[in-house]
Amino acid sequence: MSTGNSADLTPDADQATVAPPSRLLRMTVITETWPPEVNGVASTLARFVDGLAARGHSITLLRPRQDRDPDTDQRLVARGYPEILIRGVRIPRYPDLRMGLPARRAMQRLWRAQPPDLVHIATEGPLGWSALRSALQAGLPVSTDFRTNFDAYSAHYGIGWLRRPILGYLRRFHNRAALTMVPTRAMQARLRQQGFERLRVVGRGIDTALFTPARRDAALRARWGAGPDSPVVLHVGRMAPEKNPDALGAAFEAMRARNPGARLVLVGDGPARAKMQSRFPDAIFAGMRGGTDLATHYASADVFLFPSETETFGNVTLEAMASGLAIVAYDYAAAAEHVAHGRSGLLAPLGDTGALVAMAAALAQDMARVRALGTQARADALALHWDRLVQALETELLQVAALAPPRAAAASASAEDASARAGPGLLRRRRAPPPARGWAD
Repeated sequence: MSTGNSADLTPDADQATVAPPSRLLRMTVITETWPPEVNGVASTLARFVDGLAARGHSITLLRPRQDRDPDTDQRLVARGYPEILIRGVRIPRYPDLRMGLPARRAMQRLWRAQPPDLVHIATEGPLGWSALRSALQAGLPVSTDFRTNFDAYSAHYGIGWLRRPILGYLRRFHNRAALTMVPTRAMQARLRQQGFERLRVVGRGIDTALFTPARRDAALRARWGAGPDSPVVLHVGRMAPEKNPDALGAAFEAMRARNPGARLVLVGDGPARAKMQSRFPDAIFAGMRGGTDLATHYASADVFLFPSETETFGNVTLEAMASGLAIVAYDYAAAAEHVAHGRSGLLAPLGDTGALVAMAAALAQDMARVRALGTQARADALALHWDRLVQALETELLQVAALAPPRAAAASASAEDASARAGPGLLRRRRAPPPARGWAD
């Protein structure tokens, strides 16, 4: 199997036809977050899972119950494949999100009835840990995603002393898997230095039909108090300490000092919202947005300001690029992968707030440059094809499934035959994936 030594599977401008899969897999996917929850893990994972199902793979999703789910049904088919619901608890400070509780018995019953070819674990919480242990005990190959820098978050919540223990837990978790997928080459290199093994880069895509400059809305800009040449500065994401709101505020203040007509629009919510409202009472606090409404907010802005230092990727950067915005961010995560400094955006060295502020201020009175950067950002985003990325993920999963011992493989084949004899399978219930929704980290 691959371990990241060959060419990284990141998107490019090649529009070659995506090949059909060499083998159809039966997979169990474990996650503690899922749409309509609004975050990068949920939205990106849903695109990948829907894409795999559309390519013919048999998916069973196991996740915590959400408020929208029925109280009595433990199994439903909401997106064309079975979703098995387990208990969860609300996450402090993020009441809309849940952490899954261990569910070893449910998984053991599921896998005895229909052993999968592999188990893919997207989150490292109690549910993910119990899935990892159960799958390894059952002799099933396991792949994982590294999607959130939980260790880096600790410093922003007064528990920096837990950073090393958290990192140690994450390393033990992922190193027990056959493969861990990461979104960027920089993340791969950092984790390797920290002792993580068997890392593979699989990038991220963007829906360029949803996020497009064509959605620019002059009436919305007028409601924001922005004229045709007034720079509208947009931030999309959680309003939380780990998103570096102080640097965001300093950068916008520098822009407004150069151009008093500059407007700040903040999409999202979180524990730092009250602090931001106190600092910028004239800013537009748009709250949570999704779908075409979110895309219209993007397209109606001019500059995307994103000073976070804790991203594993940052899907919002791609959404802003596809919407034709000039990017101002650190040379880090998605911006480091996809933004060309001076061509489609401006990148400051990671952690250099002074450089970030100076770059943002330089754009405040140069709308011609803002438009040129945004035009190129849109052109670059057009190369980020979700179909190719789903195929990249599929290639990795096929190699993980090939590691299954003969007993597990035979059991999976037997279950597949039994399912075929029982009647129409999951593939006949599959439907096309829905469009991306919600802002994503």
